Amino acid sequence: MPSVSFKTIDSIDVSGKRVLVRVDLNVPMKNGQVTDATRIERAAPTLAELAAKGAKVIVLSHFGRPDGKRVPELSLKPLVAPLSKALGKPVAFAADCIGPLAEDAVRALKPGEVLLLENLRFHKEEEKNDSAFIDKLSVLGDVYVNDAFSAAHRAHASTEGLANRLPAAAGRLMQAELEALEKALGNPKRPVCAVVGGAKVSSKLDLLGNLVGRVDKLIIGGGMANTFLHAQGIKVGKSLCEKELAPTALDILAKAKAAKCKVLLPVDAVVAGEFKANAPHRVVDLAACPDDQMILDVGPRSIALYLAELADCETLVWNGPLGAFEMKPFDAGTVALAEAIARLTSAGKLLSVAGGGDTVAALAAAGVEDKFSYVSTAGGAFLEWMEGKTLPGVAALVRAA
Repeated sequence: MPSVSFKTIDSIDVSGKRVLVRVDLNVPMKNGQVTDATRIERAAPTLAELAAKGAKVIVLSHFGRPDGKRVPELSLKPLVAPLSKALGKPVAFAADCIGPLAEDAVRALKPGEVLLLENLRFHKEEEKNDSAFIDKLSVLGDVYVNDAFSAAHRAHASTEGLANRLPAAAGRLMQAELEALEKALGNPKRPVCAVVGGAKVSSKLDLLGNLVGRVDKLIIGGGMANTFLHAQGIKVGKSLCEKELAPTALDILAKAKAAKCKVLLPVDAVVAGEFKANAPHRVVDLAACPDDQMILDVGPRSIALYLAELADCETLVWNGPLGAFEMKPFDAGTVALAEAIARLTSAGKLLSVAGGGDTVAALAAAGVEDKFSYVSTAGGAFLEWMEGKTLPGVAALVRAA
């Protein structure tokens, strides 16, 4: 994972300038109301700072998948109020992101004011990174700021195209994300431990393949651990298991051994006869998983093993839960590990970076999401970065530096 060099908003004079800021306001909503404002709150500091510096702030975002059509329920207009609340100042709205409606609204802006443009994806040209569409966006601004790391894995007009047309810089959220990931995997303090969980090996082959060459220790949990156990001849009962991927799992283990990466799999497990909350369950040694039971969490000996291995680590990255964390009591392993990592982080002994939808939900359920060094809400972009892939939105900022 190469080091990245990029401009921040510290290096650009924005006073009196029209600044196009790409953020991610793709928030969950129900009945026209925002149910989780995390992404709005994370976007606010960059917007507030630019406004305080006298910029005319023009906010760009997508919302949902309208497939290039105007879909009223996917309008960004309902986000004006929560964005105004997060900024502590009124936010204007334009009913389009290009053309006369957008141009007139931008023209009316005064320094320090904020304008939200309509959903970029109402135009199919946004996702096609269409040159003419980029032109129509670029005439609205003098400077471009990308603060949407969560959309940086897409080569769209607003994430990549604009960075090649206007003076470009990273916003504070993008900057924080890139700096955290650089510390975690780009140029980390060693030893480095990665925790990778989740249901299926098939969805994380690229991730595992990249990590075994980059980290010193790799903890594999969740349903995907069952595939590795099966590949080594350990019976996993009626657990979720991709048996056809046994050769792939053995190949990953061989690569890890060659790279001197220590792979840690569960040594005991919490098993139950059915996949439901509070199902009758017990802890078994992994050499003795009954044929009629399924593994739904790691056991206490596994957690003790992981904590012992973490004792000398300086850096940790985490993607994916260790068990069926959404159902009690099968969240116990994930919670215990999360709490231990939070304690080590608070004590200054560990730099901890976590990301991915299920991971963020698991850390929130454990009450420790604010106790890690950094928790990414970026989802797919975070995963692709961990896989070692080039993110178009980041690459464009690097070229602009």
